[in-house]
Amino acid sequence: MIAVLQWTTLAICALIAIARIPSALRGENRSLFYIFTLMTLAILLSIEAPYVAIDQALGGINLANLLLRFVIFATIYVLGVKVTRGFGAEGAYRLITGKAGMGVLLVISVAMVAVFFMMDTAGSSAGMVGPARMNARNGVLVEYYGAAGRAYPAFVSLALLPAMIVAVRSTLPVLIRVAAGLLAIGGVAITLSLLFPVFPRSWDSLEFVINYTAVLCFMIGLALIWTARVRNGRNTAARKTSTEK
Repeated sequence: MIAVLQWTTLAICALIAIARIPSALRGENRSLFYIFTLMTLAILLSIEAPYVAIDQALGGINLANLLLRFVIFATIYVLGVKVTRGFGAEGAYRLITGKAGMGVLLVISVAMVAVFFMMDTAGSSAGMVGPARMNARNGVLVEYYGAAGRAYPAFVSLALLPAMIVAVRSTLPVLIRVAAGLLAIGGVAITLSLLFPVFPRSWDSLEFVINYTAVLCFMIGLALIWTARVRNGRNTAARKTSTEK
């Protein structure tokens, strides 16, 4: 079931990214294309078979997981810029792109890389399951590494949350309000992922649900924003044609 959800999500995300190529080539809303392309890569790197194949090509020491973390950072940054601009959330935009946001990104990135190289990471294993089971020290370090990897997405999500709540309560078109609601849910899911270190090991399935709730909410929310934009463009064009007649 989990594998089916992973491959289905990958396929949908890839198809949306491909559908955005013509618009991106025309210079229209390229950020959406970048977001869906990065999300596709992130999902690919979270699936066991492609992860192992890619990591083996990188030396078999789980560098693919480190790559995955930075792909997620890039995705959430571009998404944060896109959403804050789209919803006019100037405060959140300055927080994410300003000195504070860049400082948070730098500190978290350095900490994450440092912890990664403190571990014995030999043996390609999606989710760092293998290294975590090597010994007690590695197990603790993997938890710290995972927490660092989730910290920046949580920071951006919390920065976006107030603007999304305002949008849901606004008089914006229904599609936009639904999209804002989904983005808010995705942000809450990412924030909840910070609690993973205190979850019992038997809750692995819940962790998977939380992670994919975030992915699916962000993916569908952005797709709805795109749909609303296309619909609005068509309506504007139709009104213009009608007026000219």
